[in-house]
Amino acid sequence: MADAREQVAIYRQRGWYCVPLRPRSKSPARRDWTNLRLNPEVFPEQGNIGIILGEPSSWLVDVDLDCPEAIELADSYLPPTQAITGRPSALRSHRWYIAIGATTEKHTDPSDGSMIVELRSTGTQTVVGPSVHPDGETYETLDGEPAPVPSLMLDACVKALADAVVHRRGVAKPPQQTATLPPQSPRLGNDVESRAIAYLNAMPPAIAGSGGHSQTFAAATALVHGFGIEPDRALAILTSEYNPRCAPPWSDRELQHKISQAATKSHDRPFGWLRDDGPIEHADNDVDLSQFMVGKRSPEVANSPPPVDTTPDPGQLPERLFNVPGFVRRVMDFTLANAPYPNIGLAFCGAMALQSFLAGRKVCTSGDLRTNLYLLALASSGTGKEFPRKVNSQILFQIGMSASIGDKFASGEGIQDALVRTGRMLFQNDEMDGVLRQINLDRENSRESIPNILLTLYTSAGDVYPIRVKANQKEAIHVDQPHLTLFGTATPQYFYESLSKRMLTNGFFARLNIIDVGKRGSGQSPGSARDLPEEILDTAKWWADFEPGSGNFLNFHPKPLVVQATPDAAEAIDALRLMTENEYNAAEDALDEVARTAWSRTCEHAKKLALIYACSENHIEPLIGLPAVEWATEFAMHQTRRQLYLASVHVAENPFHAECLKLLKRLSEQPEQRMQRQHLLKYMKCKAADLDQIIQTLIQQGEIEPITMPTATKTASGFQRVVAE
Repeated sequence: MADAREQVAIYRQRGWYCVPLRPRSKSPARRDWTNLRLNPEVFPEQGNIGIILGEPSSWLVDVDLDCPEAIELADSYLPPTQAITGRPSALRSHRWYIAIGATTEKHTDPSDGSMIVELRSTGTQTVVGPSVHPDGETYETLDGEPAPVPSLMLDACVKALADAVVHRRGVAKPPQQTATLPPQSPRLGNDVESRAIAYLNAMPPAIAGSGGHSQTFAAATALVHGFGIEPDRALAILTSEYNPRCAPPWSDRELQHKISQAATKSHDRPFGWLRDDGPIEHADNDVDLSQFMVGKRSPEVANSPPPVDTTPDPGQLPERLFNVPGFVRRVMDFTLANAPYPNIGLAFCGAMALQSFLAGRKVCTSGDLRTNLYLLALASSGTGKEFPRKVNSQILFQIGMSASIGDKFASGEGIQDALVRTGRMLFQNDEMDGVLRQINLDRENSRESIPNILLTLYTSAGDVYPIRVKANQKEAIHVDQPHLTLFGTATPQYFYESLSKRMLTNGFFARLNIIDVGKRGSGQSPGSARDLPEEILDTAKWWADFEPGSGNFLNFHPKPLVVQATPDAAEAIDALRLMTENEYNAAEDALDEVARTAWSRTCEHAKKLALIYACSENHIEPLIGLPAVEWATEFAMHQTRRQLYLASVHVAENPFHAECLKLLKRLSEQPEQRMQRQHLLKYMKCKAADLDQIIQTLIQQGEIEPITMPTATKTASGFQRVVAE
């Protein structure tokens, strides 16, 4: 077998961990493999390689096609992906995707129990090349890029593939059992289920066009979360007791989706709140929906505990996504070679901002999207954030465009005045956390606030932007196709502290690309930002002189070059659009405003990024190709997942939710993420009964678990964060 360590290093560079397997085997060589995260240099030189699936940092999953029919039909049912592997006797038998939150699902033939197809994710591993099969065949290495796919979509596609195989074989499906209730949960008595059914009967049915989705979600929430009924039994009750009254009735798949959401989403009531309230008596026409609708609370329960739903952390942006060929890469290389403390994330942000600005008002997509980009680098003091700004300033100064550089925002009016003078600006602001806090402080949503002016300018890049009317001004002033590129930095601590639901649902925040640049790099003997390579200056000057249209008023009314996409790139963009629309619709069904806002801009982000990639790659004849779209897709998807993670960790729905997040954060900061109960009580500064309520909620959500901790004299009770496998 080829050098295992070399291939493991390649996999690790792509963000994936590997586990050592026995030679010519699929079995791990160590019992502790589920917790093993070996660096390539210590990976065993002999033996096979298994790749760990479902890691929150990457969410790599494998669809294992276990029969010839599944391999034959896969193209018709599974989403397209470039990552397809196998071995000589089982070509194309493994298809790889990025599916956040995916769970392992096995699909077998109902006639004999043989495996058809398996979606492999959390808690599993798959053999990858250049491993050797027991029969001597060599597995293909995982070289292609896995396509990002919503987990619910992928799960449905895999199931549809399994059903197609069963149909082809002529195997009769087992009869549907949705109308018959499964055995009663042993922990619940008849009284709880009878009360739950009575509660459903008192609820209004879901009527199409009249809030049916939210009403059915409320019914599912009452069963799973309010009465604490197991999801499979809750689905059966919802199907038999509630669905027949709906107009029209929901499909089995739609009901399953509602139950799954009820079991995993955050709610505004404690787990079991209906079950624990004792018998409930309803008058037939006296039901207050606000008592069980998600997001609605009666005054007496305004501080009741919502179970905490922590979205998996996608981690920092993988380093491979900092690699944009051409001009961006050359500027990055110069910055990294000369900065006192080189940091690849900061170098990337600076170079992308420069390319964004240079191509501003010069190019657009066929849909008239522009290169205006808002970048926010999260960087602590001393990480070297000054040098990339200096490089940009020097480049623009040496090509005669220093008038288009701005630093701090004095006011919204100042931004407007700068654009009146130049038409396009590059602002490099080191105090962006203060700008973001204005979103929370601006309760009147002032049109002249800096965040709102930045938002309006972002959406006006292909339009005419009106400037405010000043006193004694005779004529209105407009800027045709204004371009503003923002390269801002903020201290991570202040940024996280400023996060709020208002900020996360604000249109400006949704358009930011946020890059956590990590720790300061190793020091080196610095060079000068003035000693720029001719190749960089020549390209920058080319952009400054480039006028794609014709006429005497191009400085005022530009006619940008339309950069086309290749057919395969256009197809990939359409696939991303459909995928993000599905995520948006799911967020809308779940009444999740933050997720809906985040997914609404993902495809637009990707198309802008692909345009900038094309301009960097070939400034003379830019063309959006498939590599540009694939890079931009992965980048934009990571940004959205990161935004949703930040919302789940830092943004509280109510005061009790804030206490839950506070406890989780404290545990995460401790060695081994564990603390004694008495120390938690002291830290939380709350009553023992209140702490117990927080702890019970977090245990129910699977966020923490009770443990016994040794002390100097005896053992003590404590709690530990549950780390997703």
